[in-house]
Amino acid sequence: MNWYLKVLQNYAGFGGRARRKEYWMFFLFNTLISYGLLILAGLLEIPALGFLYMIYAFGVLIPSIAVAIRRMHDVGKSGWFILVPIYNLILACTDSEKGDNQYGPNPKAEEVSDLQKV
Repeated sequence: MNWYLKVLQNYAGFGGRARRKEYWMFFLFNTLISYGLLILAGLLEIPALGFLYMIYAFGVLIPSIAVAIRRMHDVGKSGWFILVPIYNLILACTDSEKGDNQYGPNPKAEEVSDLQKV
């Protein structure tokens, strides 16, 4: 859940890099919340839940695009690669570039150095 909140805190941050874990945990929680709202709206037949789903979907649209672009940056590609259908999935599953790249420092290296300080 912390990874999901981390993406929401960096709401419209298109610069930098996002680890695979950050991207996929956000994707998982976003999918669970979306389908949960849709299923509840369908089962309980409450139109307000359908409206709540639409508000949620529009609310997480920008963070979803931002984390996808940061994920492409992590593998050393431009954010425009999220528009290439199959290749973006392959890139989203690919491990990050080692070391720094043109989009910033490796987020894995920052996490490892934080753990070594403890």
